[in-house]
Amino acid sequence: MSKKYYFKSSNLSLYKDGDKYFKNDDELKAEVESEEYTEIKFDKEIKIAVSSWVNNRFDNIICLIGAGASVVQGEDGKPDKNYGQTVQMIAENVFHELKNEKYVLNGEECNVLTLKTLVEKVQYIKNSVTDNEITDIFNLEDFLSYLLAFEKFVLDDEKVIFFNSKEAIFQEIKRATSYEYTSDKFYHAKFLNILSKLVKKEQKLNIVTTNYDTLIEDSANEEGFTVLDGFKFAQKPIFDASMFDWHLIKDVPNVKTQEVEYMSKVINLLKIHGSLTWELSPTGKNILRKSKDNVTNPVMVFPSSDKYAQSYQEPYFELFTKFQELLKRSNTLLITSGFSFADNHISRMILQAIKSNVSLHILASDNQINPDKPNKNWSDLIKMQENDYQVALLQATMNGKLTDFLGADNEHR
Repeated sequence: MSKKYYFKSSNLSLYKDGDKYFKNDDELKAEVESEEYTEIKFDKEIKIAVSSWVNNRFDNIICLIGAGASVVQGEDGKPDKNYGQTVQMIAENVFHELKNEKYVLNGEECNVLTLKTLVEKVQYIKNSVTDNEITDIFNLEDFLSYLLAFEKFVLDDEKVIFFNSKEAIFQEIKRATSYEYTSDKFYHAKFLNILSKLVKKEQKLNIVTTNYDTLIEDSANEEGFTVLDGFKFAQKPIFDASMFDWHLIKDVPNVKTQEVEYMSKVINLLKIHGSLTWELSPTGKNILRKSKDNVTNPVMVFPSSDKYAQSYQEPYFELFTKFQELLKRSNTLLITSGFSFADNHISRMILQAIKSNVSLHILASDNQINPDKPNKNWSDLIKMQENDYQVALLQATMNGKLTDFLGADNEHR
């Protein structure tokens, strides 16, 4: 039987082997011999382990939220298509929407190329897409890299249909990442409330996300948080990275000294891949934040293998620089949720920070922590954990048991 790990740190492993539960290779048993050791009791062990790792001793807390944090499991155990979608799910949508060689862009039906035709034209992996399906070897991010690289070589008489096909794919990505926050499906509000209590009053909780959606903003608004997202406080908010460095304070009443009181429930939000609510100004000089219903061309880093190169463009460079600066701070805790470490440009930065900042602690949570085929970055993270770096791995999802393990009783489960 293979071990299934639920929590791993340098000195503690909690895992299940068959129908038995183990702590550091010692089988866990009920206090009463006749009783069965249950999953509920095992979850309490995990919660104790997580609580000892995530406590109030840190000066700086960062949360990195990836695509998996927006996924909601349906009753059948599969991701609910009405909410966050995996990259593979988005690829399936693209395949079906382009299959009939017609697509509606800006309210008008236009001709497009099928995904299979595009794969052949840009010379992506042969047979990765057939007439009837997408195979396991198709990777949307890699394919988009081929597509964007090929664009400059498109013949004049094919430019319109090629452009329409590319825009159709991007529109499907926007649609797949645009959904409304609802507290009975998404547990982001509980997540924010738990971690904000661990942050020292003179500090801010730092949320970094690769997601385009507005789940953090919506949940923060519902819970009375103030979000500093890099935009000025103005009727037409304009991006200014220096906003992350400001604090909200007030003078302490009836005190004649310079003592001040920091506003509670304030978070920094770094959307390092852009947002559905960002758009270039008409002059192209500024980035504006607007209601997502009023945004036509959102500022977003679309999934492709050249995301690293795009991260050097404005505003992503400023956001990445801030994230890197946060990782260098002493006595820092980084919690990841729904981030598989497949994004190489982000993952290598984190892995390097673990090596160089000895006071950096990591709690990396995902739906699996010992997958059969981990990506290289996740494998490197596991090796670091095994080599006594301050890394802990937790099997949990944002909209599953993560808030339970971090300290909240999840009323929705």
